[in-house]
Amino acid sequence: MRKSRLLLAPLAVAAIGVALAPMTFAQAGGATMYSATLSPLNHASGSGTLTMALNGSSANVTEHWSGLASTFSGAPYPHVQHIHGGAMGTCPTASADKNGDGVVSTTEGAPSYGGIVTTLSVKGDTSPAAGTNIKIAPGGSSTDYSRTITLDSATVKAIKAGSAVIVVHGLDPTTLSKKAQGEKSDLVPSLPLAATSPALCGALSAMPSGGPQTGTGSTAGPEDLGLFAAGGGLLALAAGGIVVARRRSCVDAGSEG
Repeated sequence: MRKSRLLLAPLAVAAIGVALAPMTFAQAGGATMYSATLSPLNHASGSGTLTMALNGSSANVTEHWSGLASTFSGAPYPHVQHIHGGAMGTCPTASADKNGDGVVSTTEGAPSYGGIVTTLSVKGDTSPAAGTNIKIAPGGSSTDYSRTITLDSATVKAIKAGSAVIVVHGLDPTTLSKKAQGEKSDLVPSLPLAATSPALCGALSAMPSGGPQTGTGSTAGPEDLGLFAAGGGLLALAAGGIVVARRRSCVDAGSEG
């Protein structure tokens, strides 16, 4: 009986180790992998995903989105896109619409995702200064974007702190309220509000080992929950075994007395 009690102690320690093991993050050639699921904002109907391999200040960005506004003034609709950072690291909800026009403008969403820290342009400048340059933005209803860029320290800091958010701009004006259709952009007054308002948004987060997460809430996927459940089960088993061992120990002690 004393031998079985000794065997239960390592089991309890192992169970605690399983339950409290830190999450590891995906690595690729020395780079840390990050991902974002791009969900629609402001009546947009699109969706997309973005992955980033970050090695120091070098970021290899791969992105696909589709379902956004297709044309603007007879040309492919320019969808300026950025990494925002320095705020809450989240996408805004409808409650961020403060003027009641039915659209969360870029500035109204800023308390959630922060200012522009990097422009995801197709060529040339990637600084915040290029944030509204429609000539170097992806165009059309969909994109397959792949580019390696050098990030500044503010962007790297935001990514590692968990406050980086991917925002793709450009709405179909016909989906907006009459009030919103008549308003000017809060970023470029010569453009309509629809041209620069957020259409897709997704928080950028480190990918746990095993692949990207596609949910928009907790970063724990089904496999992670399974591990936690297994860890909890082992803890319960170990705890139960210790209780049984103690009871038997008391019985043995009483018998010996």
